[in-house]
Amino acid sequence: MSLNLDTAQSIIAEALAAAQQQGFKPLTVVVLDAGGHVIAAARQDGASNNRFEIAHGKAYGALALGMGSRALMERAEDQAYFIAAAAAAIGGRLIPVPGGVLVRGGDGALQGAVGISGDSSDNDESAASKAIQATGLTAQIA
Repeated sequence: MSLNLDTAQSIIAEALAAAQQQGFKPLTVVVLDAGGHVIAAARQDGASNNRFEIAHGKAYGALALGMGSRALMERAEDQAYFIAAAAAAIGGRLIPVPGGVLVRGGDGALQGAVGISGDSSDNDESAASKAIQATGLTAQIA
């Protein structure tokens, strides 16, 4: 099963609320279904340009390689050629830094991914994970 629009919008609302509570910089949030299609996206007032593309790349890369973007960053540090080749294979839509989190249902099935950009990569990932969990789903960062 894949994420639906209501759940995607809830994830966005929860991510932005978590960011506001923590005093993060303005964020852009992108929610993708399991096939990598955009379900919903939001950009807070004041978020810098091209944050959509970065958030999308974090989520899309996580889906494409089956691991959160933190794990992709660690892999890039160990196998830079592999990550470069994977990025080329998927048209450059891979941003290997934290902030791309896979979404799993209660049964463990992959439902989609959330990508966030705007603050530090660690804070982006934190907002995504908290938002996913707040909707009753499981966040996979590794």
